[in-house]
Amino acid sequence: MKKLFLIALAALGGLLVYRQIQADRAEQDLWTEATDSVPSSSGV
Repeated sequence: MKKLFLIALAALGGLLVYRQIQADRAEQDLWTEATDSVPSSSGV
């Protein structure tokens, strides 16, 4: 029973780390999009 609890705890920890990494990546993408120079696509 103790092993099952430890496995579940490790899986939960891994899930939390994964979700935090995804959130950080999404925030970084937003900052990159917001601070990138705007490409001129008007062709003028």
